[in-house]
Amino acid sequence: MKNATSILLLICLALSNLALAQPAKPLAVPLVNQAGYNRGEAKRFVCYEAPDSTPFQLVRLADKTVVYSGTIRNRAGDFSNFNPKNGQTEYVISIKDRERSVPFRIADHLIEGISSKLAYDFFVDVRGSEDPVHSSEAKVYGGGPSRDQGSYGLETTFETLFYASNPALFDRWTTELGDIKTADLIDLILWHGEFAYHHVDYNGPVASRHGTLGYEGQPRMNYDYWNTLDQLAAVCAGYHSFLKPYLPRETYLKYRAECRKRWQAYDRHKVVRHWTLSTKWVDEGYQEFNEMGNAFGQSVFSNLYMYLSEKEEADGQPDQYLRWAQESAEDIIKNWDFNNPRHMWWIRNAEHITPQALAFFLLVAPDKAPKGTREKLMAWRDHMKQKTANFWHYRVHSDTEWAHSRTKELGGAPALGGSMFAVAHLLNDRELRDIGWSQVNFVFGLNPVGAHLSNKSADRLAINGYWDGVENGWPRSHPNGYGMLGKVRGTLDGTPLDAQFPRPGTLATTDKSTEGQGDHIGQNAYATEGWAISNRGWLATLTFAPLGTQKIRVLDAGDKKMAATAKAGQTITLELTAALNLDPTKAESGWVLVSFDNNEPVKVAVQETAPDSGVFRARYALPLAGPKQLTVSYGYWGLGTKTSVNIR
Repeated sequence: MKNATSILLLICLALSNLALAQPAKPLAVPLVNQAGYNRGEAKRFVCYEAPDSTPFQLVRLADKTVVYSGTIRNRAGDFSNFNPKNGQTEYVISIKDRERSVPFRIADHLIEGISSKLAYDFFVDVRGSEDPVHSSEAKVYGGGPSRDQGSYGLETTFETLFYASNPALFDRWTTELGDIKTADLIDLILWHGEFAYHHVDYNGPVASRHGTLGYEGQPRMNYDYWNTLDQLAAVCAGYHSFLKPYLPRETYLKYRAECRKRWQAYDRHKVVRHWTLSTKWVDEGYQEFNEMGNAFGQSVFSNLYMYLSEKEEADGQPDQYLRWAQESAEDIIKNWDFNNPRHMWWIRNAEHITPQALAFFLLVAPDKAPKGTREKLMAWRDHMKQKTANFWHYRVHSDTEWAHSRTKELGGAPALGGSMFAVAHLLNDRELRDIGWSQVNFVFGLNPVGAHLSNKSADRLAINGYWDGVENGWPRSHPNGYGMLGKVRGTLDGTPLDAQFPRPGTLATTDKSTEGQGDHIGQNAYATEGWAISNRGWLATLTFAPLGTQKIRVLDAGDKKMAATAKAGQTITLELTAALNLDPTKAESGWVLVSFDNNEPVKVAVQETAPDSGVFRARYALPLAGPKQLTVSYGYWGLGTKTSVNIR
């Protein structure tokens, strides 16, 4: 018996020593936005194994100096009030006994600076052909202007918004396509407008689909041609705001005529329901709304665009389109159900359109938006705060499902930030804006996989198609599917699946997805091929991100803010603060629009006061006599800023 006991003790001791010899599981690394954070905005990181009150330090990488200290709360650390002036400096998060975070910067409008060109470069690269007129739809899966997509991509709807939000920025890039003296983004908008015009009645074969198009019980369509009018409407509105120098009036009038002729025939005047029968496992059946051209809110956008265009024409019918926009908004106010997944995350890439459409109404025609518009956005705001009340600030599906268990959610987090930015601006809600920045952080690696949502491939790096400052890209990609996105700049490739999210109190370590693509957080991640309308949502986030950060001031000779009145002949200073500071090493340039007595505005160049200041100024002499009011503006459609001064 003694021998047996001794042997048992020896076995236990050996097993104990073996356990001690096993390497300890590495502690979770602080997860950050790998590129960095915007100066003056929310800044946070997640370290999901760190208990509350764990100290953290923000360390300047160059000299290892601690520049900020704090403590973990609910698995996250916040350093929002750290706003250094030098935008080139790199920092890391340091927590005792853990590996440090990857380095990151804090700079003026950093995210817009490193992302804006890539956002439209994607749509340049993904075109089905270089010729918008004679392209072969049958050779492009989905048949649309962008590969693997029909006309429901609504490229011009959101490209025009993108330009309107920060126009002087895009005027810097002119050599990509079309006229080398014209902004690439303008040329891209015009390209998509031409495609829409020349395919406004196309309904031929377009490879195969996962579903068929049309009302239940009605003849089916092969191609989503009705969306061509939505695209043309955006170009028509843009013509009167910023496209006139580049779009011949004769061409604009042809676009306008097609819209007016076909608007009701294509049901562009109303909210469309039960339009698509899908056979995809993720959204099988007749869909009340989905991502293929019948998004909840799409008709608000298109009718407002036509309203903006028609009110500038002598024979226009703006009231008709305004009434349809109001009726569509009223439909949203009455019927938008946040607890119905088919109105929300179920429709994936189209979900962002609904809140952004109501927000656009309040931005572009606030006095004409129907009663209850603001209140509906307030209710959406409250719902989103409830759904993002976790340490990731990730919008969960339900109490039991955070993300989808099988498929990508690239239409979710990348687009949700834009909706939050737009609504937060209108409601003056800083907390919601901060949560919006968490969605941006999620894209840049502050997620359970610890990776940017785009695969950092050699092909993309070779064509300047990746974000500066990002160390870890998405572990997987699907480069050669229908969209052939392997060599497309700025493509998004995947998001974490439900099982990859550590829950409070537990840590998920396996991916139970039926796809079987990975078995450990951060080592393997499910990815399907990116999609053009996923990138559209990311472009929308960048569109609305600068809202509220742009400012115009009129200053006197001493650079003091002027009163409401200026003297005729006086020399004043025009000052613009906008997301135009891309290079912290040099003073950059921009422009503002100046008009007198609401007449046609003219551009006035402004220069950055010093490298990395983010403030742009120009001296301007007022006329000696004549005008009674000066208006200085930047941006269009309520997405920018303006101020007025009376002249005596």
